[in-house]
Amino acid sequence: MEYTGTPSFTEKHGDLSVTSDDGNDYDSESAVATNLLEKEEGLVMHQLGDIEAQQPMNNLTSGRHGAEYSVPLRTKFTYLGLYFSLNLGLTLFNKAILDKFAFPWLLTFIHTSFATLGCLFLLWWGHFEITTLNTRENISLLTFSVLYTVNIAISNVSLQVVSVSFHQIMRSTSPLFTILIYRVWYSRSYGTATYLSLVPIVIGAALATYGDYYFTLIGFSLTLLGVMLAALKTVATNRLMTGNLQLPALELLFRMSPLAAIQSLMFAVLSGELGAFLDWVAQGHLTSSCSFALAGNGLLACFLSVASLHTNKIAGALTISICANLKQCLTVLLGIIVFDTKFGIVSGCGMLIALVGAALYSKAELLTPISDAPRGERQAEEPLSPLRSKNMVPPAQ
Repeated sequence: MEYTGTPSFTEKHGDLSVTSDDGNDYDSESAVATNLLEKEEGLVMHQLGDIEAQQPMNNLTSGRHGAEYSVPLRTKFTYLGLYFSLNLGLTLFNKAILDKFAFPWLLTFIHTSFATLGCLFLLWWGHFEITTLNTRENISLLTFSVLYTVNIAISNVSLQVVSVSFHQIMRSTSPLFTILIYRVWYSRSYGTATYLSLVPIVIGAALATYGDYYFTLIGFSLTLLGVMLAALKTVATNRLMTGNLQLPALELLFRMSPLAAIQSLMFAVLSGELGAFLDWVAQGHLTSSCSFALAGNGLLACFLSVASLHTNKIAGALTISICANLKQCLTVLLGIIVFDTKFGIVSGCGMLIALVGAALYSKAELLTPISDAPRGERQAEEPLSPLRSKNMVPPAQ
Protein backbone atom coordinates (compact mmCIF):
# COMPACT_ATOMS: atom_id res chain seq x y z
CA MET A 1 0.00 0.00 0.00
CA GLU A 2 1.35 3.43 -0.91
CA TYR A 3 1.91 5.66 2.09
CA THR A 4 0.28 9.07 1.67
CA GLY A 5 0.95 10.60 5.10
CA THR A 6 3.31 13.40 6.03
CA PRO A 7 6.58 13.16 4.04
CA SER A 8 9.71 12.40 6.00
CA PHE A 9 12.38 14.96 6.64
CA THR A 10 14.60 13.25 4.02
CA GLU A 11 11.80 13.28 1.44
CA LYS A 12 11.26 16.97 1.98
CA HIS A 13 14.89 18.07 2.05
CA GLY A 14 16.67 15.45 -0.07
CA ASP A 15 20.35 14.84 0.60
CA LEU A 16 21.07 15.55 4.26
CA SER A 17 24.77 16.10 3.79
CA VAL A 18 24.44 19.85 3.31
CA THR A 19 25.99 23.14 4.20
CA SER A 20 23.59 25.43 6.03
CA ASP A 21 23.24 29.16 5.46
CA ASP A 22 25.31 29.80 8.59
CA GLY A 23 28.32 28.02 7.06
CA ASN A 24 28.18 24.84 9.18
CA ASP A 25 28.22 21.33 7.72
CA TYR A 26 25.58 18.82 8.78
CA ASP A 27 25.70 15.17 7.72
CA SER A 28 22.73 13.70 9.54
CA GLU A 29 18.96 14.19 9.64
CA SER A 30 19.06 14.81 13.39
CA ALA A 31 21.66 17.54 13.09
CA VAL A 32 19.76 19.38 10.38
CA ALA A 33 16.48 19.12 12.28
CA THR A 34 18.09 20.39 15.47
CA ASN A 35 19.63 23.33 13.65
CA LEU A 36 16.35 24.33 12.00
CA LEU A 37 14.39 23.99 15.24
CA GLU A 38 16.89 26.16 17.10
CA LYS A 39 16.57 28.84 14.45
CA GLU A 40 12.78 28.69 14.51
CA GLU A 41 12.73 28.88 18.30
CA GLY A 42 15.07 31.85 18.23
CA LEU A 43 12.81 33.64 15.74
CA VAL A 44 9.71 33.03 17.87
CA MET A 45 11.44 34.24 21.02
CA HIS A 46 12.61 37.34 19.17
CA GLN A 47 9.04 38.08 18.09
CA LEU A 48 7.68 37.58 21.61
CA GLY A 49 10.48 39.48 23.32
CA ASP A 50 8.65 42.78 23.00
CA ILE A 51 4.93 42.14 22.77
CA GLU A 52 3.95 45.73 21.98
CA ALA A 53 6.51 47.20 19.57
CA GLN A 54 6.54 44.62 16.82
CA GLN A 55 7.79 45.53 13.38
CA PRO A 56 5.62 44.76 10.35
CA MET A 57 5.89 41.08 9.36
CA ASN A 58 4.77 39.55 6.11
CA ASN A 59 2.71 36.85 7.77
CA LEU A 60 0.72 39.32 9.88
CA THR A 61 -2.03 41.06 7.97
CA SER A 62 -3.81 42.42 11.02
CA GLY A 63 -2.78 45.56 12.89
CA ARG A 64 -3.39 43.84 16.23
CA HIS A 65 0.12 43.58 17.67
CA GLY A 66 -0.53 44.72 21.27
CA ALA A 67 -0.43 42.83 24.53
CA GLU A 68 -4.02 43.91 25.18
CA TYR A 69 -5.34 41.52 22.54
CA SER A 70 -4.39 38.53 24.70
CA VAL A 71 -6.62 39.68 27.58
CA PRO A 72 -10.11 38.14 28.00
CA LEU A 73 -12.94 40.51 27.11
CA ARG A 74 -14.64 40.16 30.49
CA THR A 75 -11.45 41.17 32.33
CA LYS A 76 -10.90 44.10 29.99
CA PHE A 77 -14.41 45.52 30.44
CA THR A 78 -14.27 45.03 34.21
CA TYR A 79 -11.15 47.15 34.49
CA LEU A 80 -12.40 49.73 32.01
CA GLY A 81 -15.63 50.12 34.00
CA LEU A 82 -13.73 50.48 37.28
CA TYR A 83 -11.25 52.95 35.81
CA PHE A 84 -13.95 55.00 34.11
CA SER A 85 -16.08 55.25 37.27
CA LEU A 86 -13.15 56.24 39.49
CA ASN A 87 -11.86 58.74 36.92
CA LEU A 88 -15.21 60.42 36.54
CA GLY A 89 -15.77 60.46 40.30
CA LEU A 90 -12.37 62.00 41.00
CA THR A 91 -12.88 64.66 38.31
CA LEU A 92 -16.12 65.82 39.93
CA PHE A 93 -14.56 65.55 43.41
CA ASN A 94 -11.58 67.67 42.29
CA LYS A 95 -13.89 70.34 40.90
CA ALA A 96 -15.72 70.54 44.21
CA ILE A 97 -12.46 70.58 46.20
CA LEU A 98 -10.70 73.21 44.06
CA ASP A 99 -13.59 75.63 44.54
CA LYS A 100 -12.45 75.98 48.16
CA PHE A 101 -8.91 74.56 48.07
CA ALA A 102 -7.46 76.55 45.15
CA PHE A 103 -4.01 74.94 45.21
CA PRO A 104 -3.72 72.51 42.26
CA TRP A 105 -0.05 71.67 42.79
CA LEU A 106 -0.60 70.85 46.45
CA LEU A 107 -3.62 68.76 45.48
CA THR A 108 -1.39 66.82 43.09
CA PHE A 109 1.09 66.42 45.94
CA ILE A 110 -1.69 64.98 48.10
CA HIS A 111 -2.71 62.56 45.33
CA THR A 112 0.81 61.25 44.75
CA SER A 113 1.53 61.07 48.49
CA PHE A 114 -1.56 58.94 49.09
CA ALA A 115 -0.53 56.74 46.15
CA THR A 116 2.87 56.28 47.79
CA LEU A 117 1.32 55.39 51.16
CA GLY A 118 -1.11 53.00 49.48
CA CYS A 119 1.71 51.21 47.66
CA LEU A 120 3.71 50.95 50.88
CA PHE A 121 0.73 49.27 52.53
CA LEU A 122 0.29 46.85 49.61
CA LEU A 123 4.02 46.11 49.60
CA TRP A 124 3.92 45.34 53.32
CA TRP A 125 0.84 43.17 52.71
CA GLY A 126 2.78 41.17 50.10
CA HIS A 127 0.83 42.14 46.96
CA PHE A 128 3.98 42.87 44.97
CA GLU A 129 7.75 42.69 45.25
CA ILE A 130 10.50 45.13 44.35
CA THR A 131 12.51 44.30 41.24
CA THR A 132 16.24 44.97 41.14
CA LEU A 133 16.86 47.55 38.41
CA ASN A 134 20.08 48.75 36.86
CA THR A 135 21.16 52.39 36.51
CA ARG A 136 19.70 52.80 33.03
CA GLU A 137 16.31 51.48 34.12
CA ASN A 138 16.24 53.77 37.15
CA ILE A 139 17.01 56.72 34.89
CA SER A 140 14.11 55.69 32.65
CA LEU A 141 11.74 55.76 35.64
CA LEU A 142 13.09 59.14 36.76
CA THR A 143 12.53 60.50 33.26
CA PHE A 144 9.00 59.12 33.28
CA SER A 145 8.23 60.83 36.60
CA VAL A 146 9.50 64.13 35.16
CA LEU A 147 7.26 63.60 32.12
CA TYR A 148 4.32 63.00 34.46
CA THR A 149 4.94 66.23 36.39
CA VAL A 150 5.78 68.39 33.37
CA ASN A 151 2.57 67.21 31.70
CA ILE A 152 0.58 68.56 34.64
CA ALA A 153 2.60 71.79 34.66
CA ILE A 154 2.06 72.47 30.94
CA SER A 155 -1.65 71.74 31.30
CA ASN A 156 -2.00 74.17 34.23
CA VAL A 157 -0.02 76.91 32.48
CA SER A 158 -1.92 76.57 29.20
CA LEU A 159 -5.25 76.89 31.03
CA GLN A 160 -4.18 80.37 32.11
CA VAL A 161 -3.73 81.62 28.51
CA VAL A 162 -6.60 79.84 26.67
CA SER A 163 -10.27 79.34 27.37
CA VAL A 164 -11.44 76.14 29.04
CA SER A 165 -13.49 75.19 25.96
CA PHE A 166 -10.47 75.52 23.66
CA HIS A 167 -8.33 73.55 26.12
CA GLN A 168 -10.86 70.70 26.15
CA ILE A 169 -11.31 70.61 22.39
CA MET A 170 -7.54 70.33 21.98
CA ARG A 171 -7.42 67.57 24.59
CA SER A 172 -9.99 65.61 22.61
CA THR A 173 -7.36 65.04 19.90
CA SER A 174 -5.18 62.99 22.24
CA PRO A 175 -6.13 59.62 20.63
CA LEU A 176 -4.77 60.89 17.30
CA PHE A 177 -1.40 61.64 18.86
CA THR A 178 -1.41 58.26 20.60
CA ILE A 179 -1.81 56.52 17.24
CA LEU A 180 0.88 58.75 15.72
CA ILE A 181 3.35 57.84 18.47
CA TYR A 182 2.73 54.13 17.99
CA ARG A 183 3.03 54.45 14.23
CA VAL A 184 6.26 56.48 14.22
CA TRP A 185 8.15 54.85 17.09
CA TYR A 186 6.83 51.30 17.10
CA SER A 187 5.68 50.77 13.50
CA ARG A 188 2.31 49.70 14.83
CA SER A 189 -0.87 50.11 12.80
CA TYR A 190 -4.56 49.56 13.49
CA GLY A 191 -7.44 48.33 11.38
CA THR A 192 -9.40 50.68 9.12
CA ALA A 193 -12.48 50.37 11.35
CA THR A 194 -10.45 51.58 14.33
CA TYR A 195 -9.19 54.64 12.46
CA LEU A 196 -12.71 55.50 11.25
CA SER A 197 -14.18 55.16 14.74
CA LEU A 198 -11.83 57.88 16.03
CA VAL A 199 -13.47 60.50 13.79
CA PRO A 200 -16.84 60.64 15.61
CA ILE A 201 -15.11 60.22 18.99
CA VAL A 202 -12.85 63.25 18.51
CA ILE A 203 -15.51 65.39 16.81
CA GLY A 204 -18.16 64.41 19.37
CA ALA A 205 -15.93 65.24 22.34
CA ALA A 206 -15.06 68.58 20.74
CA LEU A 207 -18.72 69.46 20.19
CA ALA A 208 -19.67 68.34 23.71
CA THR A 209 -17.31 70.97 25.14
CA TYR A 210 -18.39 73.66 22.67
CA GLY A 211 -18.14 77.17 24.05
CA ASP A 212 -16.32 80.45 23.73
CA TYR A 213 -12.93 79.74 22.17
CA TYR A 214 -10.10 82.06 23.09
CA PHE A 215 -6.39 81.47 22.61
CA THR A 216 -3.14 83.18 21.75
CA LEU A 217 -0.30 81.77 19.67
CA ILE A 218 1.63 80.94 22.84
CA GLY A 219 -1.49 79.45 24.41
CA PHE A 220 -2.15 77.30 21.35
CA SER A 221 1.47 76.08 21.33
CA LEU A 222 1.43 75.22 25.04
CA THR A 223 -1.92 73.43 24.77
CA LEU A 224 -0.73 71.44 21.76
CA LEU A 225 2.46 70.54 23.64
CA GLY A 226 0.36 69.45 26.61
CA VAL A 227 -1.75 67.16 24.43
CA MET A 228 1.36 65.59 22.90
CA LEU A 229 2.91 65.08 26.35
CA ALA A 230 -0.32 63.52 27.66
CA ALA A 231 -0.34 61.02 24.78
CA LEU A 232 3.36 60.32 25.26
CA LYS A 233 2.83 59.73 28.99
CA THR A 234 0.02 57.26 28.29
CA VAL A 235 2.13 55.32 25.79
CA ALA A 236 5.22 55.43 28.04
CA THR A 237 3.16 54.06 30.93
CA ASN A 238 2.05 51.13 28.81
CA ARG A 239 5.57 50.49 27.52
CA LEU A 240 7.06 50.36 31.02
CA MET A 241 4.63 47.56 31.88
CA THR A 242 4.54 45.62 28.58
CA GLY A 243 7.87 46.41 26.91
CA ASN A 244 11.38 45.31 27.80
CA LEU A 245 11.21 46.45 31.44
CA GLN A 246 7.82 44.81 32.15
CA LEU A 247 7.27 46.28 35.59
CA PRO A 248 4.13 45.21 37.49
CA ALA A 249 1.60 48.03 37.71
CA LEU A 250 1.87 48.41 41.48
CA GLU A 251 5.66 48.53 41.41
CA LEU A 252 5.61 51.20 38.70
CA LEU A 253 3.21 53.27 40.81
CA PHE A 254 5.36 52.70 43.91
CA ARG A 255 8.51 53.88 42.13
CA MET A 256 6.92 56.81 40.33
CA SER A 257 4.67 58.33 43.02
CA PRO A 258 7.34 59.54 45.49
CA LEU A 259 9.29 61.21 42.69
CA ALA A 260 6.14 62.89 41.35
CA ALA A 261 5.18 64.00 44.88
CA ILE A 262 8.57 65.67 45.42
CA GLN A 263 8.42 67.37 42.03
CA SER A 264 4.86 68.60 42.64
CA LEU A 265 5.90 70.07 45.97
CA MET A 266 8.84 71.79 44.25
CA PHE A 267 6.48 73.34 41.69
CA ALA A 268 4.21 74.48 44.53
CA VAL A 269 7.16 76.25 46.17
CA LEU A 270 8.44 77.82 42.93
CA SER A 271 4.99 79.06 41.89
CA GLY A 272 4.33 80.63 45.30
CA GLU A 273 1.45 78.26 45.94
CA LEU A 274 2.91 76.91 49.18
CA GLY A 275 3.20 80.40 50.66
CA ALA A 276 -0.38 81.18 49.70
CA PHE A 277 -1.48 77.91 51.28
CA LEU A 278 0.24 78.77 54.58
CA ASP A 279 -1.53 82.14 54.62
CA TRP A 280 -4.80 80.34 53.87
CA VAL A 281 -4.24 78.01 56.84
CA ALA A 282 -3.32 80.92 59.11
CA GLN A 283 -6.67 82.50 58.28
CA GLY A 284 -8.41 79.41 59.68
CA HIS A 285 -9.76 78.00 56.41
CA LEU A 286 -8.35 74.50 56.95
CA THR A 287 -11.26 73.11 58.96
CA SER A 288 -11.72 69.51 60.05
CA SER A 289 -14.35 68.95 57.33
CA CYS A 290 -11.93 70.29 54.71
CA SER A 291 -9.19 68.00 56.01
CA PHE A 292 -11.46 64.96 55.79
CA ALA A 293 -12.48 65.97 52.28
CA LEU A 294 -8.81 66.26 51.22
CA ALA A 295 -8.02 62.88 52.77
CA GLY A 296 -10.97 61.28 50.96
CA ASN A 297 -9.89 62.92 47.73
CA GLY A 298 -6.36 61.56 48.14
CA LEU A 299 -7.64 58.07 48.91
CA LEU A 300 -9.85 58.10 45.81
CA ALA A 301 -6.87 59.29 43.75
CA CYS A 302 -4.84 56.36 45.07
CA PHE A 303 -7.53 53.89 43.97
CA LEU A 304 -7.70 55.57 40.56
CA SER A 305 -3.92 55.38 40.12
CA VAL A 306 -3.94 51.64 40.76
CA ALA A 307 -6.92 51.07 38.45
CA SER A 308 -5.46 53.36 35.78
CA LEU A 309 -2.15 51.50 35.50
CA HIS A 310 -3.79 48.08 35.45
CA THR A 311 -6.30 49.24 32.82
CA ASN A 312 -3.57 50.77 30.68
CA LYS A 313 -1.70 47.48 30.77
CA ILE A 314 -4.58 45.21 29.82
CA ALA A 315 -6.65 47.54 27.58
CA GLY A 316 -3.90 49.53 25.86
CA ALA A 317 -2.87 53.18 25.67
CA LEU A 318 -5.26 54.03 22.84
CA THR A 319 -8.29 52.73 24.73
CA ILE A 320 -7.27 54.83 27.74
CA SER A 321 -7.20 57.92 25.49
CA ILE A 322 -10.66 57.06 24.15
CA CYS A 323 -11.94 56.74 27.74
CA ALA A 324 -10.62 60.24 28.48
CA ASN A 325 -12.75 61.63 25.64
CA LEU A 326 -15.87 59.81 26.83
CA LYS A 327 -15.23 60.97 30.38
CA GLN A 328 -15.09 64.52 29.03
CA CYS A 329 -18.58 64.09 27.57
CA LEU A 330 -20.03 62.54 30.71
CA THR A 331 -18.43 65.25 32.85
CA VAL A 332 -20.39 67.83 30.87
CA LEU A 333 -23.57 65.79 31.32
CA LEU A 334 -23.09 65.33 35.07
CA GLY A 335 -22.10 68.97 35.38
CA ILE A 336 -25.57 69.85 34.14
CA ILE A 337 -27.10 67.74 36.90
CA VAL A 338 -24.71 68.43 39.78
CA PHE A 339 -23.46 71.96 39.12
CA ASP A 340 -26.44 73.30 37.10
CA THR A 341 -24.24 73.95 34.07
CA LYS A 342 -25.92 75.40 30.95
CA PHE A 343 -26.70 72.85 28.27
CA GLY A 344 -26.79 73.48 24.51
CA ILE A 345 -28.01 71.55 21.51
CA VAL A 346 -24.49 71.40 20.10
CA SER A 347 -23.18 69.81 23.29
CA GLY A 348 -25.98 67.23 23.26
CA CYS A 349 -25.28 66.30 19.64
CA GLY A 350 -21.59 66.02 20.47
CA MET A 351 -22.29 63.54 23.25
CA LEU A 352 -24.42 61.37 20.96
CA ILE A 353 -21.78 61.44 18.22
CA ALA A 354 -19.05 60.51 20.71
CA LEU A 355 -21.12 57.60 22.04
CA VAL A 356 -21.65 56.30 18.50
CA GLY A 357 -17.91 56.52 17.92
CA ALA A 358 -17.27 54.67 21.18
CA ALA A 359 -19.60 51.88 20.08
CA LEU A 360 -17.79 51.61 16.74
CA TYR A 361 -14.41 51.57 18.51
CA SER A 362 -15.60 48.85 20.90
CA LYS A 363 -16.72 46.71 17.98
CA ALA A 364 -13.42 47.23 16.14
CA GLU A 365 -11.04 46.83 19.07
CA LEU A 366 -12.52 45.69 22.38
CA LEU A 367 -14.98 43.11 21.04
CA THR A 368 -12.30 41.39 18.94
CA PRO A 369 -12.02 37.74 20.08
CA ILE A 370 -8.62 36.62 21.33
CA SER A 371 -8.55 34.03 18.55
CA ASP A 372 -8.53 36.83 15.96
CA ALA A 373 -5.20 38.18 17.21
CA PRO A 374 -2.12 37.28 15.18
CA ARG A 375 -0.38 34.02 16.03
CA GLY A 376 2.28 34.57 18.65
CA GLU A 377 0.08 36.98 20.58
CA ARG A 378 -2.60 34.60 21.90
CA GLN A 379 -0.94 34.19 25.27
CA ALA A 380 -2.80 32.75 28.20
CA GLU A 381 -3.61 35.56 30.58
CA GLU A 382 -4.86 35.12 34.11
CA PRO A 383 -7.42 37.77 35.08
CA LEU A 384 -5.62 40.45 37.04
CA SER A 385 -6.70 41.23 40.56
CA PRO A 386 -7.24 44.93 41.32
CA LEU A 387 -4.40 44.64 43.83
CA ARG A 388 -2.06 41.90 42.71
CA SER A 389 0.34 42.59 39.85
CA LYS A 390 1.80 39.99 37.56
CA ASN A 391 4.17 40.38 34.62
CA MET A 392 2.54 39.26 31.40
CA VAL A 393 5.89 37.94 30.12
CA PRO A 394 8.82 36.88 32.34
CA PRO A 395 11.46 39.62 32.42
CA ALA A 396 14.45 39.13 30.17
CA GLN A 397 17.61 38.04 31.90
